[in-house]
Amino acid sequence: MRLTRKLAFAATAAAALCLGTVIPAAANSAPDADDIPTFQEFEASTYRDIDGAYVVNGDEVISNQGELRSFYEQLLGADPVTNGLIVNTVNSIDDKWSDAQASALTYCVSTAFGARHADVVSAMESGAALWEAASSKIDFIYDSSADANCTTRNNAVLFSVEPVQTTQYIARAFFPSTAPRLQNVLIDDSIWTPGSSWTPTNVLGHELGHVLGFRHEHTRPEAGTCFEDNNWRPLTPYDSSSIMHYPQCNGSSDDLSMTSVDTAGVVALYGN
Repeated sequence: MRLTRKLAFAATAAAALCLGTVIPAAANSAPDADDIPTFQEFEASTYRDIDGAYVVNGDEVISNQGELRSFYEQLLGADPVTNGLIVNTVNSIDDKWSDAQASALTYCVSTAFGARHADVVSAMESGAALWEAASSKIDFIYDSSADANCTTRNNAVLFSVEPVQTTQYIARAFFPSTAPRLQNVLIDDSIWTPGSSWTPTNVLGHELGHVLGFRHEHTRPEAGTCFEDNNWRPLTPYDSSSIMHYPQCNGSSDDLSMTSVDTAGVVALYGN
């Protein structure tokens, strides 16, 4: 795809289980140097969340300007991987939790959800169950005692689940390597849109996939669009129906449901 479109997509077009359309682009076309935005232009076009994090690639966060510059430079030099769920990598190392931490992924659900609090608790538990059923090594643990002070500053839990008001995304999460101050799952009221085929369970299942270290499946070249970057390692063959694949990025499932291939990927990374 043209580099400007690649950069623009990464910054804004699919912001975190996006509500709008994703910019489709060809997988292979030569970049036009005259159209490449400067880093300052790229930064200015990148959505910043309420906690100051930059949101890229849909529902992935970048902590600070230095990391955003590294991300920008990687996009400038990135070409799609031509061979092969996928795991995020940092300096070519799998971005995953240790066995001990994977079995104790504690979280709270903010009381700021008000009347929706019980609904969020239920959706988080059912979304987590999708991954827990795939591997006995994974255990998301809800700690209700931390709900009244449910922020990233609460060291009683690994991460917080908090409400947000935004038109940029339905929900947003983080990777194991994300800075602790940004280790939260943020949920917009649009997750409760009546009649949507994206159930709260599956939306939060997708977000918890990121928490476990899994990337968007559609960044693979087989998707033909929505390429993000090459910082990932394949765990399974390409799966267009994956829970981690946006339907609007040439996905073959319209409801973000978990697949048997997703299960195989979890076992490959965390064991069974």
